Amino acid sequence: MKRKTSRLIAAGAATLLAALAFAAGAGHAATTEDNDVTNVASCNGKDRVTPDRQIEGCTAILNSADNPKITATIYNNRGNAYVRKQEYDLAIKDYDSAIKSDPNFAVAFNGRGVAYEKKADYDHAIEDFDSATRIDPNYANAFANRAEAYERKGDFANAAKDLDAAIRLRPNLTMLMNERCWSRTMIGDFTGALSDCTSAIQATPNDAAPYDSRGFAHLKMGDWDAAIADYDTALKIDPKLASSLYGRGIAEAKKGRSGNADISAAKALNPKIADEFAGYGLK
Repeated sequence: MKRKTSRLIAAGAATLLAALAFAAGAGHAATTEDNDVTNVASCNGKDRVTPDRQIEGCTAILNSADNPKITATIYNNRGNAYVRKQEYDLAIKDYDSAIKSDPNFAVAFNGRGVAYEKKADYDHAIEDFDSATRIDPNYANAFANRAEAYERKGDFANAAKDLDAAIRLRPNLTMLMNERCWSRTMIGDFTGALSDCTSAIQATPNDAAPYDSRGFAHLKMGDWDAAIADYDTALKIDPKLASSLYGRGIAEAKKGRSGNADISAAKALNPKIADEFAGYGLK
């Protein structure tokens, strides 16, 4: 299991775990009538329309689609809206239709993979991300999403490999560096992990997540003082970051001091935090 901090499928970072926007050319489904234009815009997700409005827009123009690629894009976008509503079975059904209409539509495979991952069906998610990256070897989002699925399965070695690919394709996306720091820590590559976390910190010094990740790396290394220092900084930025509270509590206890206050505060914020850290080999 992973921390509930800034990561690929998380509030605020979830953009690296969603399918891409309506493909160029889908506007050809619109007629000259204003309502059709409005429906196309809504199906595109323009102006951050609500999921319900996006579904309405896509449904309204579905029968007017004049080629398989446009039909696939409409189904894909409606699937995106269902993911936003957390109606994953309906999303998968629409992604199925998108793929049937266009079997080489990498975006739809990625979207369906996200929906499966949200359902904790990691094997099917990985299969879809496999397809997306096979169709488009430069699809950074799909590599990043597959890394997340591997992490959820506890396969951190493959997660790190996928993050290598995602970072090669999108070197400026700092959250991927933080994510790889975590995976490298879990496979014992502490030198690489510390390098990744430090790079992420330098790029986003006001983000608690990379400090939390580097604190975790130090914790796994048995460097209690360095772990406490990083957790202190993370908690100055985000005082309610349960993983940093719990990690600092462990480090304090390892130094022979009482970490009970931090551990209790972490458990109040996340009742499963002890089980999560036990899964990382830390108690």
